[in-house]
Formats: sequence, C-alpha cells, structure tokens
Amino acid sequence: MTLITKKKITYAIQAPLRTYLQHYDREATLPVTYQDLTRSSGSYPLADRQGRDTMWETVFYEPQTLRELGTGLAEVYAILKTGGDLSFTEHLLADRVDYCRFGNSNPFRVRIVNQLNDNYDYFYVKRADASRVYGLELEHLLSPNSLNYLVFGDTIIEEHIVGIPGDDFIRDRLAAPHLNQVRIAKEFVKFNERCFARLLGDMRAYNYVIDVTPDFEDEQYRVRAIDFDQQCYEGKKTMYLPQYFKDNRAVVQLCSRLLNAETTRQYQTEERALMARRARSERYRLKDLIDCLRRDEVSPPEKVEQLKAQLNLHHHTDQFRRCRSMGDIVRLNLKLMLTKAKKE
Repeated sequence: MTLITKKKITYAIQAPLRTYLQHYDREATLPVTYQDLTRSSGSYPLADRQGRDTMWETVFYEPQTLRELGTGLAEVYAILKTGGDLSFTEHLLADRVDYCRFGNSNPFRVRIVNQLNDNYDYFYVKRADASRVYGLELEHLLSPNSLNYLVFGDTIIEEHIVGIPGDDFIRDRLAAPHLNQVRIAKEFVKFNERCFARLLGDMRAYNYVIDVTPDFEDEQYRVRAIDFDQQCYEGKKTMYLPQYFKDNRAVVQLCSRLLNAETTRQYQTEERALMARRARSERYRLKDLIDCLRRDEVSPPEKVEQLKAQLNLHHHTDQFRRCRSMGDIVRLNLKLMLTKAKKE
C-alpha cells in the first residue's frame, strides 16, 4: 500500500504560469485574500450530522473584521459565479467560514446564503500553489469535469465540487443493496486511469467525491478528484494510482470481484480514448500549459529522477531518461498513454 510520510513543498506561481492564467481568464482582482481570512479571533470544531469530527473548524472574527469580510466574500462569490455582476450581492450573506488544519493547502471554506430563499452554496479560499494550479488546469482540460476557479496574487478561489466524499461513500454506501456495484467499479477503473495518465497523485478516499446522478432506471456515478496539490510531485509511480491506497481497498476488491481482465482493459481504453479526444480539441491550450510546466520546478530533483526510472520500467522504454523536469515527464506519459489508446 502507498504511504505519504512528508508534507508537500509549496511552489510559487512563476511568471510564465501567471501569463497563462491571465490569457485564459483565470486571474481576477479580488476584495478578499487568503491572508485576510487568517485574522480570526478563535475557532471551534465542526462535527457532521452523526457527530463525527470533520477535520474542519468554524472560525469567528471581531465584529468590524466580520463586516468587512462579509461584504468582500459576497463579492468574491459574485466574481466567481457571475463574472463580477455585483448587483446580486445585496441578498448574499457569508454566514460561516470554516478552516481545515489537515492537508497541504489549509483551506478556508465559505458558506454563502441567498437570503431570499435560504439556499446556500460553498466556495474555497486557498493559498496559491503552482502544483495545484497545474492540477486544476489538467483536470479541466483532460477530464469530463469543467472546473471554475480564480487566482489573485497568492490566493486561489475554487468553486465547490458537489458529491459524496469518497471515505463516506465507502463506509456508508458501498454495501447498500440498491447500489449498482458494477457501475461503481467501472468508474473507479476509469478514475484510476485518468489519474495515472496525467500524473495526479494522492487520491486517498477523502480527496475525491462520488457524484451520483439518478437515471430513468438506475443511478449513474462519476468519481471526481477534489484535491490537486499532488499534481506530478511524488517520485513513486504508485502515488498516481488510486488502487494502491489503503483506504481504497474496499473499492479495489469490488473491482476485482466484478470485473475480469478483459472488461477492465476495455474501460481503461475507453477512458484513454476520451482523454485523447479532449487533448486534441484543446491542443493549443494544453500545449501552452505543458510548456509552462516543462519550464517550472514543481518537485525536488530526486523525485524527478525516481519517477523517470519507474515509468521507464512501467512503459518498457528508456524515453523518460531524456526528461529534465516533471513537465517533460507529464508530457511524455500523456503521449505514451493516449497514443496507446489510439492503437488499441
């Protein structure tokens, strides 16, 4: 099983990536930054409906600070959702801010309430990290999921990704009698393939969600990553394969029981073919992104060398030996994986 023993290094957004973000409308001037939200007066633990610890804390602020932040956070939500039309902010209220000490990004989660109908939504405020930005962009370009986020200086604002947290789903729903287990197994195989092709790591169960969609006869499922800090950072190949994480074991066993080798290979080929189609349709934007990544430093040199050696063994090649950066590795791994889909 795969283990992570050290916290990931944070990498600043460099000029080429910043230019990319400006060109593709991912950068905006925001009234509230990550640093502003750190001025809290205290916090208390946040439990779920069953009374379990959520790893989140609800933070509170001095009255004057709260008034300033409340107005600013409503405007941030409008910029994220409506492109900056602030006319909607009059009836929006930031009624709760949560903070997570666990993980790499230490995010804030903001709950926004529409006071006209009490409907609420969330968005996240995180410290900007180049790895995370590359992960978000590759997800947006190569997965079936569009992502909405903005960058301002050292702050990232991310839209909430709807779904049941993977650890909750495995614990509470995987054995439910109505669950279509074959479809869950199929989607996990596809998710596993997507992560490995674009080298997204650390997909432990709490770093992805299950999006459940009722169909006319049954349910459809999609496994969606929600954490992108470990984009092409680790040196171990198994870090990019969700099947090797201990807390995914129950789903892996489900796949082994319900899918034979030929069916698994079919689903892997399907996913690579879809990724190849998306890569072709976004070829210019994808090239711009990969060019930035190839010139950037997003992992220590020893991890780059380790991953080169392991991917050479995996693909039965020596082409990775010529790679000089994680960006080179991602580019070549995508090329080999997606070309393989075309041949099959």
